[in-house]
Amino acid sequence: MSEPSPAVRYGMFIMPFHAPEKPIAQGYDEDLELIIKAEELGFEEFWIGEHHTMKYETIVMPEMFICRALGETSNIRFGPAPICLNQHHPAHVASRLAQLDHMSKGRLNLCFGPGSVTADQELYGVDPKAGGEMSLEAIDCILKLWSTDPPYKHEGKYWQFNLAEHVDSESLIGFIHKPYQQPTPPISMPGMSRNSYSMKVAAQRGWDPFAHCLVAGNVVADLWKTYEAAGLEANQQPNRANFKVARSIFLADTTAEAVEKARTNSLGKNYEYIGHLFDKGLGRRIYKRDLDMPDSECQLDWLMTEQIIAGDVDEVLRRLLELWEETGGFGWLELMSYDWDDKASWTHSMELFAKELMPAFNKAVGALPA
Repeated sequence: MSEPSPAVRYGMFIMPFHAPEKPIAQGYDEDLELIIKAEELGFEEFWIGEHHTMKYETIVMPEMFICRALGETSNIRFGPAPICLNQHHPAHVASRLAQLDHMSKGRLNLCFGPGSVTADQELYGVDPKAGGEMSLEAIDCILKLWSTDPPYKHEGKYWQFNLAEHVDSESLIGFIHKPYQQPTPPISMPGMSRNSYSMKVAAQRGWDPFAHCLVAGNVVADLWKTYEAAGLEANQQPNRANFKVARSIFLADTTAEAVEKARTNSLGKNYEYIGHLFDKGLGRRIYKRDLDMPDSECQLDWLMTEQIIAGDVDEVLRRLLELWEETGGFGWLELMSYDWDDKASWTHSMELFAKELMPAFNKAVGALPA
């Protein structure tokens, strides 16, 4: 008989998403207030997206925002998600993340991946098709810089650097700082496709899998299946307690109220906005449960039945238990948050999530296999 699953822990993820007409500074203030509220409600970690050229998504360097938030909090952990490694020199990433880990006294999580915004890629002159390779090479550079002493040298396909001539052991010049958490802060990798390459890499290296909020439940299940198979093949033992699943959840006192608000507030608007971005390039494939589904049917009405979970506590619990059974279980539920276009309803949703939904969810899944 299977052992009961451990308690599902919970965190939060913002891209962030704010209406362009809202002053940028106001959005930052509200995101900071959101973090403080999340810590009060027992959220254990908070992830922040990185985007460079989007008016809707305004945090260009999550590390700067995390520095500001550290002074307002005491326990919650923070992570950039992901650090867009194809857009930064790996030595600079290694140095700034090591500094941030020390400033946080070890409250830093890491999520590594490529940036995928087409305008960001054009700005930095990177090939979209090379994002994965560039990121993996950058990760190898960062981990080597953190685990070795100078001289440092890397002659790769995408990155080249050398620090030897000016290393001075007497004056201690030429040394890359090591992180506070040894050997590294916890590392995750995001996944959002079937037979995900990033899940294979994460499993082979013993990093945590992180399922994106944009994908359907069967894709979340496939992410774990891919991760587990690659881990076992690499003699790594996959642990579902480390599987992070991001979901867009909106709670209200009644299901009718929650559905109405989620369709028209910043949550629904975000999914429609991203759908329009997909229409300009890749199509809506990422959203789909069935790849034969026409893009014309992959609209908000359908998304409300899959990626968006809206309802009262009982209805959201029902939907989450369906996801749990389909995926086989997970260890972290990462709540997506969007613009506070109606602060009262958003904070009430958070309170219902932390005080009522998560206790009920953990009670329900305690009898299911992990």
